[in-house]
Amino acid sequence: MSRLQDAWYRDAAWLMPLRPLAGLYASVMDARRRAYQRGTKTVWTPPVPLIVIGNLSVGGTGKSPLVAWMARWLVERGWHPGIVSRGYGGHARRYPLYVTPETSPVEAGDEPVMLAAQTGLPVAVDPDRPRAARKLVAAGCDILLSDDGLQHLAMGRDIELVVVDGARGFGNGRCLPAGPLREPLSRLDDVDAVIGNGPLQQDLPVPHYSMRLVPSRWRHLIDDVCYPIEGRPFNGRVHALAGIGHPSRFFETLEELDVAFDPCPLADHHRFDAADLQFSDNRPVVMTAKDAVKCRLFAHERCWVLDVEAHPDPALVTWLEGRLAALTER
Repeated sequence: MSRLQDAWYRDAAWLMPLRPLAGLYASVMDARRRAYQRGTKTVWTPPVPLIVIGNLSVGGTGKSPLVAWMARWLVERGWHPGIVSRGYGGHARRYPLYVTPETSPVEAGDEPVMLAAQTGLPVAVDPDRPRAARKLVAAGCDILLSDDGLQHLAMGRDIELVVVDGARGFGNGRCLPAGPLREPLSRLDDVDAVIGNGPLQQDLPVPHYSMRLVPSRWRHLIDDVCYPIEGRPFNGRVHALAGIGHPSRFFETLEELDVAFDPCPLADHHRFDAADLQFSDNRPVVMTAKDAVKCRLFAHERCWVLDVEAHPDPALVTWLEGRLAALTER
């Protein structure tokens, strides 16, 4: 997958034979969207405001840290948010599944467990997202955040936010399999705003803002004891594990922190086991928060987590305040 993603973002010549398939894929997605707009397919409209934070591209863009930030921001303003997720990679015995920090990622998926731990707020997962949303509303949530779900059109929404990697943008601008897009770029005409993880490198037809992912602390995985980011709690070179959509972003962050490391990139949503944390030396092992929820049960003393937080630009916060004010006046 890494080789294919590299090809998408440099528009490799060998992708050209895939362009007819990309055109067919785009047509199918357009037809599906029109079916929901015409009412041919049913859309469930929640009784409370719902904000979708998703992306057009395959791979990581930084949307989950933005979901965590927005959830905490809403609490500060008196809301009672809940988080809806499909629970990608999880397989529960029954749905909807209410997620806590103790829920197994095997059941819920890694990102929902991470969000439950980071926010302390209600999180519900279900491949049928409206069913998860109804559970959260019944539990007293007065606003919902959908982690991903831009393409899940069966669930109505009040605000659509698209998160994009500011440096990589939308790659070659083509749909799968010739490019990284889940929907054509024309989909941006209908969303409410685009948020770049880092400065955006292209003009867009809708309001657009930026955010940064900022390292916030080091966390010892086996006991959750936290240390300031400036005072590194380990010594020497480390093994750096990253089973996320864009591992190089994690490695770049470690470089910025002057951490010497041997990189170990893994597939997004990699299913960790104890062997992944075993190396022939006794050097520390550093990982992302998303990976840490899957390693907790078999972590050892040398396992550390680098926690990061989304820092949105003030202009985005002002825009959100305006949109929420408009929703409450309906």
